[in-house]
Amino acid sequence: MFATFDLAAFEGARGGERAKLAAAIDRICRETGFLVLTGHGVPQVVIDAVWQATRAFFAQNPEAKQQVAAPYAGYPYGYLGPNTESLAKSRGEETPPDLKESFNGGPLTVPDGVSDRDAHAFCYQPTLWPDMVGFRPAWEVYYTAMEDLAARIMVGFAAALDLPEDHFAPYIDAPISALRALNYPATQNVPLAGQHRAGAHTDYGSLTILLPQPGSRGLQIFLPEQDWIDVPAPEGAFVINIGDLMARWTSDRWVSTLHRVVARPDQPARQSLAFFHQPNWDVVIAPLDGSDSYPPVKSGPYLMEKFRAAGT
Repeated sequence: MFATFDLAAFEGARGGERAKLAAAIDRICRETGFLVLTGHGVPQVVIDAVWQATRAFFAQNPEAKQQVAAPYAGYPYGYLGPNTESLAKSRGEETPPDLKESFNGGPLTVPDGVSDRDAHAFCYQPTLWPDMVGFRPAWEVYYTAMEDLAARIMVGFAAALDLPEDHFAPYIDAPISALRALNYPATQNVPLAGQHRAGAHTDYGSLTILLPQPGSRGLQIFLPEQDWIDVPAPEGAFVINIGDLMARWTSDRWVSTLHRVVARPDQPARQSLAFFHQPNWDVVIAPLDGSDSYPPVKSGPYLMEKFRAAGT
């Protein structure tokens, strides 16, 4: 029942078949904003290396992980330990802290000519690398692969919106994307009321590329006519969803869907990698249909305000 899309099939199609597949993207983004992506072309060796690196990181003792903890509240990158984040706050909902820990990293390079101090403070701070053999190379290779995959998906998005397929290219040639590795420890006891592994939220940016641990369970999306439904985590696939910025860009033609990682008693540990794709810091995002449904915003300041409003 959950929509699956073969990116390689789209990229290899021409004419009417390509238009048919583009229309399928449009339908999915209108209905749920979530899809399981196959045919992505990311080498398995790249995926295996980043899994190995992040699993080794989370297997360390708390003191070792704290060596790369964010040095102050609001620092964007590094380690965030348990009981430090509640994603439901982004919707004004007060809940107990999420049952997770994470390691976060930002853009691998700083473009020339970036003078905005907020840009440097918010997204171009250095990633705090753990002193672990192989971790940084595996992370950077995977991050680069996600940048490439996001750009390819945006070509499909342009086709789905009846735009020239290179329409988004100038908006994402210096993206301010972030990569987050997430570890959800095993749960022995009944969670507190309202507590989840990741509270109900929408993502903020253009799109998210999620690599869930194959076969894992817990990610759910909310559909008004069906309530909460499970999102599968098949081997060899990514889960893609659009964020608030893309919904805004399309004047709500496409939906940024509420989702969560539910917590239940006696769950095994679960890991995932989330790549949050975000257009260049200073590009202006205005409704594609030319309407006044949303005022124009700059990508970076918009994202920064989203985080400030959520208190994260």
